[in-house]
Amino acid sequence: MASFKITLAYDGAEFSGWQAQPGRRTVQGELERAWLEITGETARLNAAGRTDAGVHAAGQVVSVESATNIPPESLVHALNSKLPDDAAVQLVECVADGFHATHDAKFKRYRYTIFNDPRRPVFARKYAWHIPTPLDVAAMQVGGAHMVGTHDFACFQSVGSERESTVRTIFAAEITSALAPGSARGSARLSNTLDPNELHADPRAEPGARIVTIDVEGDGFLYNMVRTIAGTLVEVGRGRRSPEWVAEVIASKDRCTAGQTAPAHGLCMQWVAY
Repeated sequence: MASFKITLAYDGAEFSGWQAQPGRRTVQGELERAWLEITGETARLNAAGRTDAGVHAAGQVVSVESATNIPPESLVHALNSKLPDDAAVQLVECVADGFHATHDAKFKRYRYTIFNDPRRPVFARKYAWHIPTPLDVAAMQVGGAHMVGTHDFACFQSVGSERESTVRTIFAAEITSALAPGSARGSARLSNTLDPNELHADPRAEPGARIVTIDVEGDGFLYNMVRTIAGTLVEVGRGRRSPEWVAEVIASKDRCTAGQTAPAHGLCMQWVAY
């Protein structure tokens, strides 16, 4: 048996999340079906994160143990020939025996996207939360800074989590504003902590639309944690709460004190590090 690491991208709009569920179209279900057709093996695939219905992934990581002799580069093409158009294997690698995509992950990065423009989105409607009134990104950045570090993040956890501990470490929480390509107004970078080449407006957005992104990197995340972080920071961006209120929310350890759980379709798992 060999251990394989699969890097996968998918558009979550038409999936009922990652985890296989009877009678529902899921990413795990589609990938396991493709694996069976290619290798003849009924394998249980483990993902770095179990994304919810509507959540997207640019760099989901999946692990599987297999007796197949098919080379990794051939598995990429073979699996993609069996997967639907809204999911694609980016890379397959042979890794050390026992590799587990969930347990071996060191940190993950998620991006939440907001279409912050008066116009109703057409192209970005499945990939960004539409907030028509201007957000105060500078205030959101100050609020986000309160999240960095090791804290008990029970305030950002939705009911239904299976985690024993709610303590997590957030390495970065960056909020950026940019204009979608196609506008003479150009773009504005409002954070000095990331490589400018990493940050850009979503090309699916209408030309000239203002796109606000919330990038959160940590050693692990609670159920709906990033979406609740986004909802909390939007309260600050709307001027309803001060940036300092974020620290109070964290100290409370009470989900009722935080902002709303932002819509699933604005969230994307960017990548996982091992």
